[in-house]
Amino acid sequence: MNRETKRMMQKQGQTGPDGAPSSRRAAAATTAQRRQPQQRAGIRQFFREVREEMRQVSWPTRAELINYTSITLFVLIVMIGLIYGLNLVFGKFVLFLFKH
Repeated sequence: MNRETKRMMQKQGQTGPDGAPSSRRAAAATTAQRRQPQQRAGIRQFFREVREEMRQVSWPTRAELINYTSITLFVLIVMIGLIYGLNLVFGKFVLFLFKH
């Protein structure tokens, strides 16, 4: 669970400040707080959190990237050929039906 989800659950009263699930009474007590408009984070905080999240991304290595790209291109070419072939066959079949 990421920080944003934890914050949202705390605002909604689903968890306490320590992250433990809260009781139903505590959730009912925070109903008034939920109806108030949420305060937006500043632009600096947004970019700081984006940068922090991007550091956690598991980026592929160069070899993996080349492998994934080649597989994608191969499948794309096969699918293009399959669709072209089916289009050609069905087109000839429809023309054959309408000529006779």
